[in-house]
Amino acid sequence: MTIDRKFGMAPGGFESVEKFVEKYRAICEPDQVFWCDGSEDEKKFLLQQAVSAGVLEPLNQDILPGCYYHRSNPNDVARVEQCTYICTPSREDAGPTNNWAAPRDMYEKLHGLLRSSMRGRTMYVVPYLMGPPGSPLRMVGIELTDSIYVVLNMRIMSRMGRVALEQLTGKGDFNRGVHCTLNLDPAQRFICHFPQDNAIISVGSGYGGNVLLGKKCLALRIGSSLGRQQGWLAEHMLLLSVESPTGDKTYVAAAFPSACGKTNFSMMIPPASFEGWKVKTIGDDIAWMRPGKDGRLWAINPEAGYFGVAPGTNFATNPNAMRSIQSDTIYTNVAVTPNGDVWWEGKDGPVPENLTDWKGNPWTPQSLEKAAHPNSRFTAPMQNNPALAPEVNHPDGVPISAIIFGGRRATTMPLVFQSFNWIHGVYLGATMASETTAAAAGELGKVRRDPMAMLPFCGYHMGDYFNHWLNIRRELNDPPRIFHVNWFRKGKDGSFLWPGYGENFRVLKWVIDRCRGRAPARETAIGWMPRFNEFDWQGLPFAKSQWDELMQYDAAEWRRELLWQEEFLLTVHDRLPKELIFQRELLISRL
Repeated sequence: MTIDRKFGMAPGGFESVEKFVEKYRAICEPDQVFWCDGSEDEKKFLLQQAVSAGVLEPLNQDILPGCYYHRSNPNDVARVEQCTYICTPSREDAGPTNNWAAPRDMYEKLHGLLRSSMRGRTMYVVPYLMGPPGSPLRMVGIELTDSIYVVLNMRIMSRMGRVALEQLTGKGDFNRGVHCTLNLDPAQRFICHFPQDNAIISVGSGYGGNVLLGKKCLALRIGSSLGRQQGWLAEHMLLLSVESPTGDKTYVAAAFPSACGKTNFSMMIPPASFEGWKVKTIGDDIAWMRPGKDGRLWAINPEAGYFGVAPGTNFATNPNAMRSIQSDTIYTNVAVTPNGDVWWEGKDGPVPENLTDWKGNPWTPQSLEKAAHPNSRFTAPMQNNPALAPEVNHPDGVPISAIIFGGRRATTMPLVFQSFNWIHGVYLGATMASETTAAAAGELGKVRRDPMAMLPFCGYHMGDYFNHWLNIRRELNDPPRIFHVNWFRKGKDGSFLWPGYGENFRVLKWVIDRCRGRAPARETAIGWMPRFNEFDWQGLPFAKSQWDELMQYDAAEWRRELLWQEEFLLTVHDRLPKELIFQRELLISRL
């Protein structure tokens, strides 16, 4: 079967793809090449193959129709930042916050590892589209992989198959991605990005964040580099719409580090007391944003699914997510019940008496280890979300009124405050910090700077990244207002001061009211803050003393914070915009 007949493509639109596939077929030497077309018949075939090979296990189809289970290698359960490289011609362009390697040297190393690596295996050709068809920000990628698990996840996370190939222009402007699991040896694990070539090579891993190349690799690391060149932003942000009882819609973007509540926030249900208010999900993880002709910042969600963290997800914390994962979902590294259901720590209902844990071992409540890995995941189609926004497939995206930054901080940061202006807001994003979580390999609970939640994902020098944010402002007549939030502040007894989850809508409503000129605020040293009586407390008993503790900013804590901020800013001092230096001096003077 020829390529033209299979995909219905004109030869000019496909020649560069064919050359790319042939190049790596010759290097990897697979037994066969499988071209994915994205059809339903193909999906059924691939699922059958995955089950036969033991890559997937069918779950109870009466409870979870269309759902399957995958158990990964215990040494391969999270992103590996120490193995992730930005391969630019100049070390300085990658910046001090990225691992760098010379492109020629890294290509040589990777091609050596890929040599004959797919003998006895199938090479799957996965054409995928990031963004709605016809969007000015859409991007086509071709991922070559030996993992049927990757293919089936890419079906969910992107618009895969014929729809992607139909967006090719014939100029060869697609992302070239190659993935091979090798033997999952951590010593041979490399996730490498070549921004100047719009190329990605990932070897030695099977974990989604390292191998679903359309996600963090293209959408953020390569995307951020392309965005800098082309005048747009690729950001680690959720997107949502809020509709008032009168039908007014406001669109919000928010950046939180991984496992800090992005999915919950993007799918929240307002408290019952806010009758008539609706929150709709546009995206839960990634936003591509560009200045529009009208002077506003417009955003799209380039993804088509959710790759969410399972532990802690339940009908109390995120009912829309729970409904989204009831069908056609791939579960990874959760626990399994004897009747073929799934379970994880924090799931609704009593703890089962007997489970098979994420390593395949028997588990009981008396077991010392967790049943589900802390970074266990679900991959679910966005169409499953009962709160999916109708604008999600609009090619132009939505106009953003507010940008929210936030991290996991037990102290120092109040519940919410607003920046004085765009530059101050960029400073807040540039210096935000969070306690590390299980989404990245390494020490848990350590506070680290994570500017704009992009530290692991920015594909170039962080100082240039901050400057790019400042340059974007020059293209906007009506820029979004910028806010900082912290759902995780703790009291003296170690308990959380704020109930979180659906109650976060109260903060979101104040943010929207500020954007629309409906809410007053008081000026403080760190930004504009709401007073207790300016918050909407209907349906929630909350004492003013609790509020005062939650919103307090202590001068001594902030002096330490400023020292920690300076430590990070010094790492990028050679390209740090002067505007941010001035913002720090202004903050010191106000304190």
